[in-house]
Amino acid sequence: MEEYIVSARKYRPMSFDAVVGQAALTTTLKNAVKSGKLAHAYLFCGPRGVGKTTCARIFAKAINCQSPTAEGEACNACESCQSFNEQRSYNIFELDAASNNSVEHIKTLMEQTRIPPQVGRYKVFIIDEVHMLSTAAFNAFLKTLEEPPSHVIFILATTEKHKILPTILSRCQIYDFERMTVRNTVDHLKQVATKEGIQFEEEALAVIAEKADGGMRDALSIFDQAASFCQGNITYAKVIEDLNVLDTEYYFKIVDDSLQNKVADVMVLLNDVLGKGFDGGLLVGGLAKHVRNVLMAKDAQTLPLLEVSEQTRERYQAQAQKCPTPFLYQALKLTSQCDINYRQSSNKRLLVELTLIEIAQLTQPDEGAGSGRRPRRLKSLFKQLIQQPKPQTAASQVAAAPAVVSTPRREEPVSPAISQPAPAAPKTAKPIVKLASFGTSWSQLRKASVSPKMTILPGTTPGDDRKTAEHREFTQQELELQWMSMCNRMPQKLVGIATRMKNMNPAIKAFPHIEVTVSNELIEKEMANIQGSIVNTLRLYLHNSDITLSIVVAEMKGQERILTRREQFEEMVRANPSVEKLRALFDLELA
Repeated sequence: MEEYIVSARKYRPMSFDAVVGQAALTTTLKNAVKSGKLAHAYLFCGPRGVGKTTCARIFAKAINCQSPTAEGEACNACESCQSFNEQRSYNIFELDAASNNSVEHIKTLMEQTRIPPQVGRYKVFIIDEVHMLSTAAFNAFLKTLEEPPSHVIFILATTEKHKILPTILSRCQIYDFERMTVRNTVDHLKQVATKEGIQFEEEALAVIAEKADGGMRDALSIFDQAASFCQGNITYAKVIEDLNVLDTEYYFKIVDDSLQNKVADVMVLLNDVLGKGFDGGLLVGGLAKHVRNVLMAKDAQTLPLLEVSEQTRERYQAQAQKCPTPFLYQALKLTSQCDINYRQSSNKRLLVELTLIEIAQLTQPDEGAGSGRRPRRLKSLFKQLIQQPKPQTAASQVAAAPAVVSTPRREEPVSPAISQPAPAAPKTAKPIVKLASFGTSWSQLRKASVSPKMTILPGTTPGDDRKTAEHREFTQQELELQWMSMCNRMPQKLVGIATRMKNMNPAIKAFPHIEVTVSNELIEKEMANIQGSIVNTLRLYLHNSDITLSIVVAEMKGQERILTRREQFEEMVRANPSVEKLRALFDLELA
């Protein structure tokens, strides 16, 4: 049996004219061969399977041809051309930079450049996947690439030009290869199928071309696969079955049913697609592409943008005549939103179903704002339901009480259990002990801070709108408790001044006037910015609207340093060690 050769190798172009889809580049290279104006380094870059290495080989054979044609092609008759065709040429070297990317490989290549060619005029070095070279190898290659011997030409090929050093790019003539269009790919596959004696349907070849995504090598590989599956008769039905491609008939039917508002038919069709093993996201993506093609088919100027077969193009034009332009715009918007949310959705099928329902109801006439049949009506109805106020219990009102910045008006006296934060009851295992000598424990302060949240902002006066004035008396212990609770509730942006305020000792001077001593003027300035908020907070939680506050800077001359609460406690322990035993006995904390 004759040895089988895949189509990508069997039908690899041997001349510039046989290269598909790169007419501008091949013309430039042929003109360079005819005129003899050759650069010392070329860079061929572009997607995979578009002919970079093939053009490099054809170009290398042409510049060494002893009698090139008038069009700049190789004659394929001289000794140089025959040796190249028989793969025994010593003037053309190919290096795979993916596996030979070290400095040693480049140095070995540089040594070969010193030897002049035996047959022909040039030694051509084709380096494929040149972006895989290491940085050290690139640097070792720089000098030779800039000033090679007169008989040396370098042809570099890469799929990722952005990974190549700028110093390399500046030394090369750069040729950018284009992706293969569907039309060019289909035409080439027709030629290959004709030569192989394979029957085909043009729609089937168009599916292969779309699957190849602009690569001719991929298209030929898929063609061989389809030819093997179809046993010499490539049909559309067998190709989509072999390649597991969703039939475009589904998209045409979805659009037709949506125009007639047949939601049930669309749901049945979706279930059929999912039952065949296709992903819902694939259906949405394909539908978006289909709607885009229908939109392009509405105008004769955009019709060439459709990379499909002639028969499919006619179907797009026929459906475009039935689709209103606003419908297509809205359908594109809905499919794009679904595609964005698909990966994050926990119920992907429901998301696809809702999207298709909305598309199927885009052309449905309005039936009143209260009918709720169209998705937009349902959306507005849900919005109204969400915005309806919910009944609040007393506990929820306390939890959601506004900050000190916006204290609500109190039309009726508020229960002390709500307005006055009280320390939580201690555990039954521990006795209740009041240590008046050094204040309340930090645990009690934390438990007492479960009162409504407070936000202190400079310049706010939250208590100004209160209608009833209060004159309740309070003790020094209550003042310290509310002062610490206020510091614990201060927002994150005031955490610095809150930490300093925890170490301060507010004192009742002439009731209800409160005085607090600070260590320096900087702290005094920071507290002055929020003094109004502090006063209003104390008035609110101490139930006394006559409270005033003064901030005094301590005089350092002749006065002792102001001790923090921890330092005060340590002084007490040194004076009376039994205080520490008492703290340990009742498991009291001092933060």
